[in-house]
Amino acid sequence: MRHALRDAKSSTQSGSPRAAPGRARAAWQAGQAHARRGAWDEAVRCFETATRQAPNDPVLALNLARALLAQRKLDEAAQQAARAFNLDPRNPVTCALTAHCLMEGKRFRDAARCLQSLPADVARGHDYFHTLGRALQLGRQPREAVDAYMSALAINITHADTHYQLGLCLNDLSMKEEAAQSFQTALAMGVGEHELGIRALLAYFEREACNWVGADEGLQRLQAALDALPDDAAVATAPFAHVTLLEDPMQQLKAAASLARNLAAQARPFAARRSDWRPEGSRRLKLGYLSADFHEHATCILMAEMLEHHDRKRFEVTLYSHGKPDGSAMRKRIEQACEHFVDLRGQSDGDIATRIRADGCDLLIDLKGYTRNHRVGVFAWKPAPVTATFLGFPGSTGADFIDYLIADPVVTPLEHTPYYTEHLAQMPVCYQPNDRQRALPAAPTRTEAGLPEDAFVMAGFNQPYKISSQVFDVWCVLLDALPQAVLWLLDWNEQSRQNLAREAAARGIDPARIVWAPRKKPAEHMARMQLADVFIDTWPCNAHTTASDALWAAVPVVTFTGETFASRVAASLVHAVGLPELACRDIEHYARTVVELAHDPGRLAAMRQTLVAAREHSPLFDSRRFTRDFEALLLRMMQRHVDGLPPAPLPAAASTTDASA
Repeated sequence: MRHALRDAKSSTQSGSPRAAPGRARAAWQAGQAHARRGAWDEAVRCFETATRQAPNDPVLALNLARALLAQRKLDEAAQQAARAFNLDPRNPVTCALTAHCLMEGKRFRDAARCLQSLPADVARGHDYFHTLGRALQLGRQPREAVDAYMSALAINITHADTHYQLGLCLNDLSMKEEAAQSFQTALAMGVGEHELGIRALLAYFEREACNWVGADEGLQRLQAALDALPDDAAVATAPFAHVTLLEDPMQQLKAAASLARNLAAQARPFAARRSDWRPEGSRRLKLGYLSADFHEHATCILMAEMLEHHDRKRFEVTLYSHGKPDGSAMRKRIEQACEHFVDLRGQSDGDIATRIRADGCDLLIDLKGYTRNHRVGVFAWKPAPVTATFLGFPGSTGADFIDYLIADPVVTPLEHTPYYTEHLAQMPVCYQPNDRQRALPAAPTRTEAGLPEDAFVMAGFNQPYKISSQVFDVWCVLLDALPQAVLWLLDWNEQSRQNLAREAAARGIDPARIVWAPRKKPAEHMARMQLADVFIDTWPCNAHTTASDALWAAVPVVTFTGETFASRVAASLVHAVGLPELACRDIEHYARTVVELAHDPGRLAAMRQTLVAAREHSPLFDSRRFTRDFEALLLRMMQRHVDGLPPAPLPAAASTTDASA
């Protein structure tokens, strides 16, 4: 099928119409000549003329489809390719190009149906099954994609990319160890410039399964591959794995910058546009947010009330969504929290950027960074005069096409400027918004939650990939030092549960002292969170939304503050609620703090009372104050632009509340 697709892509320069009349053939030949020199507008006009003269000739329709595809007129290209396929339904070339056009247009399920419609007696090779697997995978049908990839490997077992894509699907099915094995096979086959990205995912998947031997080996090889990467490389990487697994911020930046350059190379930036917004003018500032997560997701759980509090007299807010709707109450709430909600699902980076530019957006904020389904590449097109990244990704994008990173003095002190390509824009207190409307139902009993009634409960509700062998060593030391304690962990996947139980036993800890919390809906999870005595954090990637959940539930969070953004988030949160002593300077301080709290119920109770009061009085949970501070920071960015000044670091200013005091 890949050979067929290659033939389809070159179909404007090879193949002949079957029995086209003279005028159609002449137009086709002229179209070929234009196509050879890349004059696609002229080629399309000629091929359109030819197809009008001979509407039943599949080769002419195929040529027109290819020319339209070169113009990125994806829907029209798909229509012409489908017409060619209908005229010649046994031709793998027309089938391949139709599927390719549909996939370019993000119509993955339609592409899969197209491929599956090829008659059963037409020969199918590895490339057919690989392409079908990609269509099913991108159409969020991982189980069916696994079957297609297995069929592809039955024909060509040495194809590295098929093993890699199979691993991604197995991960989607929570088969972490099997996913890691597929990645290892792909690396053994040779993956060229994709090695760094695959090694990062391999280490990440091993950590998700808490397979620490494999994860540690993977991290060593990942580090070696990253060290060997040229400083100006522009290859695809997996920066999320780097920010969650590595402790060196400069190494994190190197991986991110490589991907940013890769994305920039695929963009065609618009000419620079200056905003005509003025602070004293009558027009509101057009503020856009870009994300795939405008639904029941951690990002919206945090920022829903902030969006609702935006000053509509000064800001015209548009949410640009490239994710699927989930029908949740949160989705409806988010749609109502803005003036314009634009659904851009299935559109390319260029199409999204074109829409944002056409809307006249003054300031565009990325809410994803390099998290799943990100579209950082949109920003490489320069769709807005001023750009920023915020909340979704705990680190630098490495992108010189994004102006600002919005954070705070704790997560991004100004002395950490070398770790970021963006200019640091600091909120006065904490960069993380929160929602005072979040649920806090009455807590169940400990018995109902499967906990001992008289135990000292240490909750570690981070996902398994954040739990390293070093973190677990410290947790087991705490269990040994506190015989009355239990460790309360999320039952995230069966493989991590089995591996953690085995690792506990190897450290002399009875696995029965680990209590497994099944996944619950957010409100139910918040209810049971209140049963913990203390939340014990992970490093080098802290709890983020989970930490603010714990603080909202009046559970003290003990954290270890590192050098990276991801390792400083919980420190920012505990500072914002008035408990800075919970941000520990080293691992020994961290362990000592937990033990001291276990032996000092009075101090622990006082901290819980501080957190109860913080729901009403601390800056962390004051959404209205946060929004005013956030807007003031955005206006500082825009003022520099209006004044003709380039982006520059924006140190924390006084909070709006402080300023009025």
